Amino acid sequence: MSVPRTPAAAVLVLILVALLASCQAKDDNEVTPVAIPAEAMSYIVLAWNDLGIHEINATYGAEVFLPPYNTLRAQVVLRGDPPQVVTTGVTLEYRLIDNTYSYGKTTADPVRNYAGFWDHSFDLFGVALANDTGLNLVDPGVHNGLTGTMLLKGDHFQADGIPVVPLKDDLTWEPYQVAEVTVRDASTGDVLARTRATVPVSDEWGCATCHNGDDAESVLATHDEAEETTFVADGVPVLCADCHGDPALGQTGEGTSEFYLSKAIHGFHATQSGITCYSCHPGTKTAFHRSTAHTDDNGNCTNCHGSISTLTTMIYAGRVPWVGEPACSNCHTFVAEVSTGDTLYRNSAGHGGLACPACHGSPHAQVPSNEASDNYMFEQYQTKALPLGSCLVCHSSSKGGGLNGIVSAHGGTQPTSCRVCHTGSITTNNPAQYPHKFQGRKR
Repeated sequence: MSVPRTPAAAVLVLILVALLASCQAKDDNEVTPVAIPAEAMSYIVLAWNDLGIHEINATYGAEVFLPPYNTLRAQVVLRGDPPQVVTTGVTLEYRLIDNTYSYGKTTADPVRNYAGFWDHSFDLFGVALANDTGLNLVDPGVHNGLTGTMLLKGDHFQADGIPVVPLKDDLTWEPYQVAEVTVRDASTGDVLARTRATVPVSDEWGCATCHNGDDAESVLATHDEAEETTFVADGVPVLCADCHGDPALGQTGEGTSEFYLSKAIHGFHATQSGITCYSCHPGTKTAFHRSTAHTDDNGNCTNCHGSISTLTTMIYAGRVPWVGEPACSNCHTFVAEVSTGDTLYRNSAGHGGLACPACHGSPHAQVPSNEASDNYMFEQYQTKALPLGSCLVCHSSSKGGGLNGIVSAHGGTQPTSCRVCHTGSITTNNPAQYPHKFQGRKR
């Protein structure tokens, strides 16, 4: 085909050539293959903590809110075409890194002494616990330690009530403890996969922040005066949930006080000036609300949970603490599969039966996270601290790897559909076959 020999046509041709060259240069310089280390693996294991943070007492000699109690969950995937979630023929082990015991760990400034949890475990919780073992609200006869085996729970493995405290063995205060999860062949013991997950726990919270420093008894004295109780005179540790129902401890109903613990605490402090979420919850040092896209320097809790007064109003109106929580779909309104109905994010599953936190991260720590340990697993499998978005992580026949990987895989042809770009194993252009129908935000 010949080009008309006119000045205008010549200029147009030169412009088109320059634009094409510019686009090609941009592709060459900016669109590069993305390494997916999972491609070399037969199995992957996805592990997470069920909560964004777990709060514990710094001491257990006065009022007691919560015990040391963390829960690890994990799913094993056999990569393939199609991949499979594995629940048989494997065993899963966990261990806390640089943290082998909890009983007896103390510091003087500020005062920390966790031994009282075990010393008073029968009086507080009705269970006589051996040192360095934990409560278990799911399997009461199983008392996990800082190393152990995870139990199969339907489509995933789980270890409940791990009694982690925020002091490493060298007594360094660290609210973001790390667990290593190892998958072994049940027959041979061979290691099939291994990853790490954050086990968050903090004692930077509670009444001592405002009530006479570390003098926890001042709170009990205030309670005695207001409610005509005798806690201080009795001189024994008091579990707040004995009277104030706490669903976080598996309790139903508001307790003998007819006030959920959350209702009593939020209701009282809603009328106080200068109180923020981090006044009681961990905290300016811990900064437990750490998902980069969902937080700021103040924790940004109110965007999802509302103000203290709003939260109190909702509980008085019938919301059950720990059972009724904000939903992702409140903000992500136009993305498929985000709504999980009455099931909380931490208990929900999506694409291929994978749990939501398996691909996105723990509550309050959805990747990318401001805390490096939260990002470990995602960087391990796809080199980037983003929700698991490369199909190649699980689908062995995926054509991932960026634009250059696509062009190479297809002999220089241009991608023409989702099927060609993203996978070779799903022979459909129906977006319903893909996670969230590919409606998530591109990064």
